[in-house]
Amino acid sequence: MAEPLSVPNGELRLVDDVEVAFADLVAAELGSAVAEGRATQRAPFRLVLSGGSTAKACYTELATRSGLPWERVECLVGDERCVPPDDPAANQAMIRAALIDRVTPTPAFQPMDCAQPPAAYAEVLVEAGHLDLVHLGLGPDGHTASLFPGSAALEAPPGRLVDRNTDPSGRNPHERLTLTLAGIGLARLVVFTVAGPEKHEALAHALAHHDLPATRVRADRVVWLCDASAALGAGLGRVGA
Repeated sequence: MAEPLSVPNGELRLVDDVEVAFADLVAAELGSAVAEGRATQRAPFRLVLSGGSTAKACYTELATRSGLPWERVECLVGDERCVPPDDPAANQAMIRAALIDRVTPTPAFQPMDCAQPPAAYAEVLVEAGHLDLVHLGLGPDGHTASLFPGSAALEAPPGRLVDRNTDPSGRNPHERLTLTLAGIGLARLVVFTVAGPEKHEALAHALAHHDLPATRVRADRVVWLCDASAALGAGLGRVGA
């Protein structure tokens, strides 16, 4: 792994495989939380999960890690498309199939429900008080969660933790529920995973300090895990160089 590089809102790590690096990081953070008494069955480690193909690969890899104390984990969702829960486009359907239904014991899971107002899921966050790790992706347009460039939820007031949102460009279909920047900001650690050549332009913009939804994210710690195919196009050179 290369030395961390500077990005506007945290550190960027060039890795050979974002799925493996993500699983390693989650396992390490969970292990530390348990060892320090910050993750118990009554006060679980709160892991906020994302959608998309990279996220699916990350969760599939995470599910292969044996011996993790899933009884001390509560999984939440960072954003959701307003489709039926079992629709292939639903983040919660992917999360169940890739992770929740593949590990033992089964962790607690709090999916988003578009039939309820955003305030209902915000109450879950308020009750939690903090989020241990929030996983995010990076869209080709710089969006993260369902916070799209120029969208209303991106400008939500600080007290609004969850909002309904749509993509003004129309490139991303469906109405969504999404954590706002304030909701994401409850995190002790935010982890972006960026993989594939289709992400290199957005990554280059992020490194150039362009105003993107992803670069507006703030938390106690923010780590970007990026693979070679995304990094090379963004001008970062070869992994490990």
